[in-house]
Amino acid sequence: MKQSINILISGGGTGGHIYPAIAIANELKVRYPEAKFLFVGAKDKMEMEKVPEAGYQIIGLWISGIQRKLSFKNLLFPFRLLDSLVKAAKIIRQFKPDIVIGTGGFASGPTLIMANRKKIPTIIQEQNSYPGITNKLLSKKSTIVCVAYDGLERFFPKGKIVKTGNPVRASLLSIHVKEKIQEANKLFQLKMKTTTVLVLGGSLGARKINQLIEANISFFKEQKVQVLWQCGKLYYDDYKKHAQKENFYVHAFINKMDLAYAAADIIISRAGASSVSELCIVGKPTIFIPSPNVAEDHQTKNAKSIVDKHGAILLRENELETFSIVFETLLKDEGKQESLSQNIKELALPNATHNIINQVEKLLHL
Repeated sequence: MKQSINILISGGGTGGHIYPAIAIANELKVRYPEAKFLFVGAKDKMEMEKVPEAGYQIIGLWISGIQRKLSFKNLLFPFRLLDSLVKAAKIIRQFKPDIVIGTGGFASGPTLIMANRKKIPTIIQEQNSYPGITNKLLSKKSTIVCVAYDGLERFFPKGKIVKTGNPVRASLLSIHVKEKIQEANKLFQLKMKTTTVLVLGGSLGARKINQLIEANISFFKEQKVQVLWQCGKLYYDDYKKHAQKENFYVHAFINKMDLAYAAADIIISRAGASSVSELCIVGKPTIFIPSPNVAEDHQTKNAKSIVDKHGAILLRENELETFSIVFETLLKDEGKQESLSQNIKELALPNATHNIINQVEKLLHL
């Protein structure tokens, strides 16, 4: 069996693209310890920090997306794309990958385009229920498209689709262990026997969710809950002052997400694809507040795929004035909490990473 394989992985921009890529690499590394890995990301994006932290080498491309409004950056886009295509071709020529895996984000476009031109096997890992334009275009030439939702034949060639689920951090599979809950309370200095609300706005934060939590500080105090709040590094300076308030624990970013999930009784979250997949495995009562400012409103579609099966509550940004009623109703209805937990767990695909690696092995005849 061939052990010395070169694996090129491209994805980034947000944690939703980065962490699946790292999860795939980690599982491949377990199966093939002699494999060589190289990541390709976008310069100045968070993957340039998070991937090396995970122990992998990464090269950055001068690439970014097209702005929705008129912007000077849009004029630079053709030059950025051309530069990135040339650099991606050079990376492929020098690294000689046996397979290229794209998990989404700006850099995956040029990388997979050049890999497809070189006839190198490529896999797209599409996290969302509504894919972006890059993956739609890439799928025409890619070998396999791994998805997490049903019904994506509308966007991808049917014969290439494999439903695998989204890779999640392996540490999440054991969050219900008693020792982990105790470790979580100690790490975050939480009070025992107090309902914990975990607030997640994504890896970079979410302005509307942060504003909502700040506006309801007195309300949360009245409800006698404690709030573990990841406000995002972009907003930490604005909200860190609230960490001094009773029962409020404010963090720019939570690295030990398994412990944060373990501590949580109720979760308020954006509906990025990776977050949704993780929350299915976590199985805690969840209120989704999807971002409307993403391509094709895909976060709302992600959330609805869970809500339609009675696994979570959906609260749109234009409905936030009803938050206190929605939250208090859920907090006081233990039967509803239990029902949401059971229903969202049934939608989990905990073997997603293994399923994707199995597809990699098929392509490489391992």
